[in-house]
Amino acid sequence: MSCTVAVLMGGWSPEREVSLVSGKACAEGLREGGHTVVEYDVKRDLRALMDFLRPVSGGGPDVVFNALHGKYGEDGCVQGVLEILAVPYTHSGVLASAIAMDKPMSRHVFTSIGIRVAHGKVVERRSLLAGDPMPRPYVVKPIDQGSSVGVHIVREGDNLAAVEVAEASFGEKVLVEKFVPGRELTVAVMHDKPVGVTELRPRTRFYDYEAKYTEGITEHLVPAPIPAEVYEQARQWALLAHQTLGCNGLTRADFRWDDSKPRTEGLVMLELNTQPGMTPLSLAPEQAKWAGISWPQLMTWMVEHARRPT
Repeated sequence: MSCTVAVLMGGWSPEREVSLVSGKACAEGLREGGHTVVEYDVKRDLRALMDFLRPVSGGGPDVVFNALHGKYGEDGCVQGVLEILAVPYTHSGVLASAIAMDKPMSRHVFTSIGIRVAHGKVVERRSLLAGDPMPRPYVVKPIDQGSSVGVHIVREGDNLAAVEVAEASFGEKVLVEKFVPGRELTVAVMHDKPVGVTELRPRTRFYDYEAKYTEGITEHLVPAPIPAEVYEQARQWALLAHQTLGCNGLTRADFRWDDSKPRTEGLVMLELNTQPGMTPLSLAPEQAKWAGISWPQLMTWMVEHARRPT
C-alpha cells in the first residue's frame, strides 16, 4: 500500500555527504515503488524538524525513512525525537541504535552471547603519545562513529602522534583492537533472516571510508567464496546480534576472518550497523538484489516494517 514518506538525510556528522547520497537514492526507490516522498535535509534545528514532521495545518508523513548516518542520526538521538512525536520510522529504536553505535558497549553485548570479537580495550586518546597500548599491528577507532570514519591501522613504522592528532575531533577516548589479518566479510539481516555473506576485497590498505564509497576501489564477492561453516557462522552471529540488541528492519554485521586459522576460529565480529549505507555502492542493498529483491521492493519492505512508537 502506498503512503507518504519523509526521507531524513544529511545531518551534520562526518558522514553527511554519504547520507545525502543515501537519502536521494532511497527517495528515488520509494517513488518507483509508488510512494509519495518528501525529502528533508536535517540541520541542527530541532524546532524546524518538528515543524516539518507535524505541520500546523495537520497531518504529516505516514512514515519517516531515516537515511541519516553517523552521530545523532543512528545513535538513538533522532529516534528519540521520532518516538516523542509518535511518528513511525524505519530501522531500529532508541536503545538498539545507541548500543550498536557505542562500540565498547556493543562488544560487551556480543561477548556475553558468545560472539567472538578482537582483543581490545578503551584508552585515553592522549595516552597514545606515551607509546603503543598493545603490540603492533593494531587498530585505533573512535568509539561512536560509523563508515570507518577515523579508523587507523597502526603498523610498524607508523607515527602514533599523527594518529592521536587525527583522532582529536572524535573525543577523549578511543577503542584499540588487535588487528585481525585475513578477509573482510559482511552480512545483511532483514528482520529475522540473514540475507547472505559478502566478501570485500579493497585495493587500498583496508576497507576504509574511501574504499566504501569510491566506485572501483573495492571488489564485492556475493556470495563470499569461503568455507560453508564460516559462511553459516557469520550468518548466525549476524542474526543473533540483531535479535539480542532488539534491532528492527534492516541491519548489517561486519566481520574479519583470519583464514590461516582452522574452521571458524579466525572469525570475529567488528560491529553491527543499525542503519547500513544505502548508496549505489552499498552492501545491504547489493545482498538484497542478489536475493532477488529489487531496489523499490526493498524500500517498500523497509517502510512496511517501520517501527511503531510505543
